[in-house]
Amino acid sequence: MSLPAVSGLVPDAGVPDAGAPDPGVPDGGVPGAGVPGAGAPDTRVPGTGAPGAWASPVEPARDPYHVYLDSLTSAESRRTMRGCLDRLARLLTGDENATGAGQPWHLLRYEHTVRIRTLLTDQGWSAAYVNKHLVALRRVLKESWRLGRSSAEEYARASDLAPVRQSRLPTGQHVPPEVVGAALAACDDSPAGVRDAALIAALYSTGCRRAEIGGLSLADYDPGGRSLRVRGKRDKERLVYLTADAIGLLERWLAVRGGGPGALFSPISRAGRVRTRDGRPVGLTGQGIADILARRLGQAGASRRTAHDFRRTFIGELLDAGVDLATAQALVGHSSPATTARYDRRPERTRREAVDRLRLPPPRPLS
Repeated sequence: MSLPAVSGLVPDAGVPDAGAPDPGVPDGGVPGAGVPGAGAPDTRVPGTGAPGAWASPVEPARDPYHVYLDSLTSAESRRTMRGCLDRLARLLTGDENATGAGQPWHLLRYEHTVRIRTLLTDQGWSAAYVNKHLVALRRVLKESWRLGRSSAEEYARASDLAPVRQSRLPTGQHVPPEVVGAALAACDDSPAGVRDAALIAALYSTGCRRAEIGGLSLADYDPGGRSLRVRGKRDKERLVYLTADAIGLLERWLAVRGGGPGALFSPISRAGRVRTRDGRPVGLTGQGIADILARRLGQAGASRRTAHDFRRTFIGELLDAGVDLATAQALVGHSSPATTARYDRRPERTRREAVDRLRLPPPRPLS
């Protein structure tokens, strides 16, 4: 469905109090009401001027967009939440090139944020995806308050948005052992092939997120303990462990990589050399890891799988093997056991076996 016409996030030009009512809007009215062509409730904030026009540009140090992103400790989190805020800005301004930088987030009030929530749900996105955008919106509103650009009451009202509720099965699919074996067989003896085999083994043996694998350094590897020190969401550290076979593949890769400090897994140039910066191997990006999986699985003749599919498989295999929920949760870095439990395949198997006890009657006409 098409979005309703929505004006840009426009600051009040020449209005001393940004929180004061728009002089062009009657008390209790909706900003933009009566504007020709406005075919739906308007999320426009009080103000004048063309969309995106500024009376005075916001310095990055005072911009809640930049302040919020700078507060995030993970590069992957910054990339994700920047994308959310930029999508919100494009949704509100109608400008496909808009970003969240320099937008007057502090002018948003409760009636605007409620409308934003409706616009997000109307996109047909999953509840988790919509809620991620609402988290970004709440946080940029909070930074606006922290920077003194909105009052505590304005922030509390505007951010008082209920999350979208939805019950969905975990995304992704199981990665059978034979598919993993075929992907490993597709890895040749070239430097990239040796690296890719070690990477696939690490994903399958640890259930790590792709950003966690990309963020590993050589110093995080403990061959004696067969462990990797991983930094997950909210910069939480945990230890994960590699199987003996995975250790063998990783050691083979390290013989190619070398023993110098730097990223554990690195891009390989066309000449077969490890890419470095200032003499240190640089890390793979999350997209780089996804591309490696797609390439090796394609060469193996298998359907597409993602790093999250390997993670889902790891959790399911642990629980199938009788590992308790708390241990599985600790290994994958979930903050709540309820999240880990969603990947438990045993209840599904029990329900399927219960249905298997039924017998469909044979076709037989009534006498």
